[in-house]
Amino acid sequence: MTATPSDPTRRPAPTGLPDLRGQVALVTGAAGVLGRGIALRFAAAGAAVVAHYRTGAEAARELVAEIAADGGSALALRADLSVEEECHRLVAEAAGWRGRLTALVNNAGVQPTQELAAMSLADWRAVTDPNVHSVFACTQAAAAVMRAAGGGSVTHIASIEADRPAPRHAHYCASKAAVVMHARAAALEYGPDGIRVNSVSPGLIGRPGLAEDWPEGVRRWQAAAPAGRLGTPQDVGDACVFLASPMASWITGHDLVVDGGVSARPTW
Repeated sequence: MTATPSDPTRRPAPTGLPDLRGQVALVTGAAGVLGRGIALRFAAAGAAVVAHYRTGAEAARELVAEIAADGGSALALRADLSVEEECHRLVAEAAGWRGRLTALVNNAGVQPTQELAAMSLADWRAVTDPNVHSVFACTQAAAAVMRAAGGGSVTHIASIEADRPAPRHAHYCASKAAVVMHARAAALEYGPDGIRVNSVSPGLIGRPGLAEDWPEGVRRWQAAAPAGRLGTPQDVGDACVFLASPMASWITGHDLVVDGGVSARPTW
């Protein structure tokens, strides 16, 4: 467990972002490229950030240190989200840190590739379990905390592959479709408790080395996207910050697509 002592309520109001000072946000999978970007945007908006990790302890510590160096407040917590009890413990520790939890971003997940015909049930579950079941357990735990405090927001990181399948991604596509529908169902049931639940569906997000690993795919994406570029973790983080802010107080059960316009292209 690593924490920084800074008080985010004393930071200047954020520039160009909704003001989330006073909020405490838990971001799962924050040691990865996308999770890190989301956590940094919440910190830039003034929120205190709980950065969850499973294996990336050093990356999580570096993230916490970066937020602290910028005057923010952050805490790194480890949990294995394939275990239901670990999900509940993570949420309890996150809420206990500053006495509240106002936002949860369910970002943790995996994305291997495999042909459907060669896939075993174990292969299928190796993707659907972490991508779907952790979302269910963390949301359930967070909703109990938020209900007692009068409300909050939950955002699931889904994907445009929830309704646009890709070869060798059947397990991943199915898991993200489940995540989108879980958000809608949870919004329906948790709405009376003041809890908003949405999903964000990113398109292709750039990472170091991606253009070298998949040059043809990157070229195709850039040609297909009306915006003409890959997405960034900041793009997704900004969407999550917006959905957690008072500006989105009447938005729930919605899937916010962040893909540079790729989904707008005709398919015939």
